[in-house]
Amino acid sequence: MQPRPWPEVPALTAQVAKAAFPGGSLPVRVRDQLGCWCADEVFSAVYGARGAPGLSPAQLAVVTVLQFTENLTGRQAADAVRGRLDWKYCLGLELTDPGFGFSVLSEFRSRLVAGAMEKALLDALLARLGELGLVGAGMRQRTDSTHVLARIRDLNRLELAGEAVRAALEALAAAAPGWLAGLVDASWQQVYGQRIIGLRLPESRAKRAELALQYARDGYGLLEQAWSPAAPPAVRDLGAVGALRLIMVRQFCRESGPGGEKVTWREDEQGLPPGRDRIVSPYDLDARYSEKRGKGWPGYKARYSETCHDRAGDDPGTGVPARPHLLTNTETTHAAVPGVVMSGPVRDHLDAAGLLPGEHAVDAGYTSAGALIDARARGITLLGPLAADPSHQARAGGYTTAAFTIDWDARQVTCPQGTASRSWNPCRQHGTDTIVVKFPAAACGPCPVRDKCTRAARSGRQLTLRPREIHEAVAAARAEHSSSQWQQEYKIRAGVEGTIAQATHVTGIRRARYLGLPKTTFEHNAAAAAINLIRLDAWWTGTPLDRTRTSNFQRLQLNLAA
Repeated sequence: MQPRPWPEVPALTAQVAKAAFPGGSLPVRVRDQLGCWCADEVFSAVYGARGAPGLSPAQLAVVTVLQFTENLTGRQAADAVRGRLDWKYCLGLELTDPGFGFSVLSEFRSRLVAGAMEKALLDALLARLGELGLVGAGMRQRTDSTHVLARIRDLNRLELAGEAVRAALEALAAAAPGWLAGLVDASWQQVYGQRIIGLRLPESRAKRAELALQYARDGYGLLEQAWSPAAPPAVRDLGAVGALRLIMVRQFCRESGPGGEKVTWREDEQGLPPGRDRIVSPYDLDARYSEKRGKGWPGYKARYSETCHDRAGDDPGTGVPARPHLLTNTETTHAAVPGVVMSGPVRDHLDAAGLLPGEHAVDAGYTSAGALIDARARGITLLGPLAADPSHQARAGGYTTAAFTIDWDARQVTCPQGTASRSWNPCRQHGTDTIVVKFPAAACGPCPVRDKCTRAARSGRQLTLRPREIHEAVAAARAEHSSSQWQQEYKIRAGVEGTIAQATHVTGIRRARYLGLPKTTFEHNAAAAAINLIRLDAWWTGTPLDRTRTSNFQRLQLNLAA
């Protein structure tokens, strides 16, 4: 790479583009308003210092973001560079510039992913927006997530086992054909020559069980040969062979007995891996299966954070906001990662980028006692409902922990009937600091309201408390959540649903374009940068983003009323 300054727009290109787009277009306005928002030097770490000079990575970055503003394929984006006047204007190209082959965009993505620069495009744009004062620390922000389908087929266990063997055979046939030819015969071609799909599998249960055992024997046999001294060392490093090894171990159980080795499906009694470790495809080892509200999917979760402002400064005539709501961070994980686990990392990345919010609006999936304390330690107001008390007493309308009086200094708790606790034991449960408080059985046994307090037959009531700071913070937050003022403020979070809809419908992130978590992370960051350009363009032109459609019937009623 040879860094070059961002090119000026050639005079003829500017003249023709302005004539062709008298009202402007998104690429034209991005060039006029933002200028050079991405520089070649940003990508120097992923390019070599020697060799033939390549295309400008800054221009390829801009092309990639423009590609996502219109949900184009790589081929369509390359065609747009070659044939569209507004794209040439944005990139500063001559009218006769032939552009480049579409595979260049794929190579550019691979460079960024290999160099751990998946967030580079969004970071470069946010740096420019920070210079313009459109994003910065202390702004109110909100975060939400959506499901993303991996670029794979949904396989059942039998299909997964067979497809894992077939994928390994395909990789070995390309990497070591001579070695593989000595291991297999024509019968393997009959079983693994085509994709393993349900329509080609036997219908009877017994034959399916027999086929599963054949997949297991063939898979384990390939692995044993791959690790034998006669095998070429390179075959062990193939990704498909590694995937086969993981899938065989997690799907089948091998047991040695008097009659020889026995291979069976791995069930609960043999120890099935948890969902977060269960591979769903040999072609994407990062994808996982998850369910939410009865909907299951194999793939990932995309989490978007954006600035949000009160509508008090909006133009009363058009509804155009005083400042655009801009995406500041994305987090992509496999589908089984819950939101509360990512609450801290989201704020860590915002803090590293200098965009830590003053108020952070989230839903209940991102809140917990730990998240509340962490946010306060950073000077952030966490605006989100805490999970309700899960105890039996809370569900039955009995005496919850809130009904007890706690004297933290004296290390004693008094129940609603006036009985004092008999023990106070600080300890750790499941890696968490807690305090176990017990009441005397002699007092709880004859208590007239025992059924509202405890179901213990031989002991008294027991409370499990968090440390004082956390307990008081949670109690105060739950009391605040019931106020009308808090509920009115929390309405600001609802707007993030529109962001999720825009990301899925406009940039097409609902189904991943690429295989693997790193490339999917790159996709989501490029989509976030594209959404920012779309929102900036709407803000520059005074176009409200929340325009509603008018149906033919509604239009008829409006005409009659007029």
